[in-house]
Amino acid sequence: MKNSPWSEYAEDIVATSGFAFRMWVSDDLCPSATSMWQFCMQKQWVENGGLMCDYVERLWGQDDAEEFLRNEAIKVIKRSVDNGVPVVSWDIEVPEWGLITGYNDETQTFSTLAINSWKSMSAQMSYDTLGKREIPIMSVLAVTGKSNKSREAILTDTKRLAITHLLGGEWCDNAKGLKAYPALIHHFEGEFNTELIWNMKYFLGTYGELKYYAWKYFEKEDERELAQIYKDVHNAWIESFGVVNSDGINRPEGRAKVAELLKSAHNNEKKAVEIMEKSF
Repeated sequence: MKNSPWSEYAEDIVATSGFAFRMWVSDDLCPSATSMWQFCMQKQWVENGGLMCDYVERLWGQDDAEEFLRNEAIKVIKRSVDNGVPVVSWDIEVPEWGLITGYNDETQTFSTLAINSWKSMSAQMSYDTLGKREIPIMSVLAVTGKSNKSREAILTDTKRLAITHLLGGEWCDNAKGLKAYPALIHHFEGEFNTELIWNMKYFLGTYGELKYYAWKYFEKEDERELAQIYKDVHNAWIESFGVVNSDGINRPEGRAKVAELLKSAHNNEKKAVEIMEKSF
């Protein structure tokens, strides 16, 4: 977004799409839990923030439509790249989200930028492998413009999205929303598994940074009480990450500190839900 014609939406969209509020935690802290949600909702969620999108997906059980949907996605990608806007796509180098930044019809390849791009700043992927890599499903989202949705309407609907997710209203088989807190806190209380330290850092670092965008969005919209709550929530998650990323996690008092911080964040987000519900 920062390099698109709609750069003013670049940071807000993390909150207005609802992702600043979303949390999913599996019992075994598998990182894939952060990708277990309804991909088809991306268009609706992003458009909630005042943008317009094209979206094409193919999931399991749609093999008969594979070629057609892949060709439709290629059209979307080319159109967006021609407009100077990279496309968000699933599993372009590793089974995670990344960007398609260019295409070459002569070689029938895309230029891609994956989340592990520090290993290879630019990679190539053939047209034919789109949606047929390690996890053979396809999800392609292109931002095409901005709508006439007012700031007031965006704020109202952002609160609705946040409430819906935090109260468990979006599909996911894992613990989600506010229920993600006890699922995560559980790993810092009682028996401690040192083999899950990396996983703990993954969840704390991912969700902690997302809370920053909720804080800054509410601050921008002069929602002072919510801004302060999410500032405190962000700080609690980031401080927890710092403990887990240090030798402190190997001591009972360090783990107790993380549990205490996450419980305070949990209480704050419950309070945020109550405040947002009063808007309606």
